[in-house]
Amino acid sequence: MSRTAAPDDAIRKPPPAAAQDEEARLRELGYQPVLARRMGGFGNFAISFSVISVLSGCMTLYGFGMGTGGPAVMLWGWAGVGLFVLCVGLALAEVTSAYPTSGALYYMADRLGGRRWGWYTGWLNLLGLLGAIAGIDYGAALFTGAFLNLQWGFEPTAGSTFLIFLAILLLHAVLNLFGVRLVSVLNSISVWWHLGGVAVIVGALAFVPDRHQSVGFVFTEFVNDTGWTNPFYVAAIGLLLAQYTFSGYDASAHLSEETSNASVSAAKGIVRAIWVSWIAGFALLAGLSFAIQDYATTKDDAVGGVPPAQILLDALGSGGAAALLLVVIGAQLFCGNAEVAAASRMVFAFSRDNALPGSTIWRKVSGRTQTPVPAVWLAVAVAALLAVPSLYSATAYGAVTAINVIGITPAYAIPIYLRLRAGDRFTPGPWSLGRWSKPIGWTAVVWVAIVTVLFCLPQKSPVTVDTMNYAVIALAVVLLLASVWWYVARRSYGTPTAYGTAREEAEISEGIV
Repeated sequence: MSRTAAPDDAIRKPPPAAAQDEEARLRELGYQPVLARRMGGFGNFAISFSVISVLSGCMTLYGFGMGTGGPAVMLWGWAGVGLFVLCVGLALAEVTSAYPTSGALYYMADRLGGRRWGWYTGWLNLLGLLGAIAGIDYGAALFTGAFLNLQWGFEPTAGSTFLIFLAILLLHAVLNLFGVRLVSVLNSISVWWHLGGVAVIVGALAFVPDRHQSVGFVFTEFVNDTGWTNPFYVAAIGLLLAQYTFSGYDASAHLSEETSNASVSAAKGIVRAIWVSWIAGFALLAGLSFAIQDYATTKDDAVGGVPPAQILLDALGSGGAAALLLVVIGAQLFCGNAEVAAASRMVFAFSRDNALPGSTIWRKVSGRTQTPVPAVWLAVAVAALLAVPSLYSATAYGAVTAINVIGITPAYAIPIYLRLRAGDRFTPGPWSLGRWSKPIGWTAVVWVAIVTVLFCLPQKSPVTVDTMNYAVIALAVVLLLASVWWYVARRSYGTPTAYGTAREEAEISEGIV
């Protein structure tokens, strides 16, 4: 859909922050409402909380953390990373309040910095979201394999794990075709499932085992199984566990066109999801670390290749371990479903502005469910392709998680940086940081710059074909593709300055099938 875009150096301000109808606000931002606004404030918080999912990120990367700094880096890293991520979330929430659209990060960057800023932000955001689907659902497949191993002696292989992964992707695609109301209900259940699951797991690990690790072990034990000799480098790489888990909270922004009072609810949803996850995740990591019975066996010879499963087995026995593994798998399924919802909205919005090859297909919306059906299928298909290297490399899962981090994290910082650069030319929405905007914003930008560099670095030494960090290649390929496609699509790509031309209304109508 061709639209007139402002020059790249223009700052296009949002409408005034006065309370108003969200559909009218969306039209003022340039878009005709076509998605169903059936999600409340709690549902909007729930989708970001579900995507962060401490029972997914902390559990699936716990084994990575055991050899990359050990308990000390996992616990202190979680506390420190969570604080900096909260700064990123606060700064991003302020910009989200001014621009509550499904395009979210790229739309903000386009408005504040111009078309090319929006273009590259969108491609980075898309890479991160698709990498997140792959990482979450592949993690769920690993835990499912561990459960099957524990219950029936099933020995998971790379091939069987990949098949389980594809089945989970298919399930999430189908669930997302039923409309945002079902997604919202599942996310609301997910919040209580996660909080209750953490409480049950931590409680069981605290009271059932006869033996626990000491406080000194949990908070000071440093373990290096990376091959690198510099402890500071190892500790820095070990932050991936926390930073990977603390991602995806832009889901609240991507679902803003389907949220009531989105200018406030989406901003609050981002911040609340981060601080609730910060507390729950610290309790979970501490509970697991205190309950380790045999560190070496847990790290190197865990049941199903999943260290948390070994911790549960050693501490609670096979019956208790199997039951709690089901709790974890359920949380991971909730998480992956929420991530597919967020990623598909990003595909829809980016295609609505003609940024993707085949945009006319991916922006179509079901007239019955008001769901972007082709965008859902594209999201899960690309996620499946991203996980294919796991068939050949044992380190591929770590690369997929790094792809998520180095794709989505810079995309968070770009609109924050552009908002700071705009200064007084930026008109805040109804949710604002006030005088804290600059210090929090600059803290967020600096932190993102640091972690982006960190997670492009190799995680194992020596660096070989099997141990290389392929996230760097994925990032380079996406930036190259974005640069090439820019010269093909730059004349048609653009966010609208105002909605309402007869041609645009006709094109939107054609996209509802």
